[in-house]
Amino acid sequence: MRIEAADPKGLVREAYRIEEIGTGECRSIFLDWALSLPVGVDTKAALKRLIAEYAPAAPDHPMTGVLRAGLDTEAPPRRRGGARGRRN
Repeated sequence: MRIEAADPKGLVREAYRIEEIGTGECRSIFLDWALSLPVGVDTKAALKRLIAEYAPAAPDHPMTGVLRAGLDTEAPPRRRGGARGRRN
């Protein structure tokens, strides 16, 4: 995957350029990044590409931690609606 496909708006690239950025700001940028990915892009593949591109030069950067956490998280369980969701 090309870096342009993994970060189409350059949000992650710019996050790495911001001096003294914190984890909270990186999480916000991550959310913007995730929402801006085109439909059909494999999110995990994009995250792996971003980590391969930026993490080696900045392993302690907060964005590196946020990207790695994004790989580790699984989708939360979904609540079933209707009567099935209310049964105990």
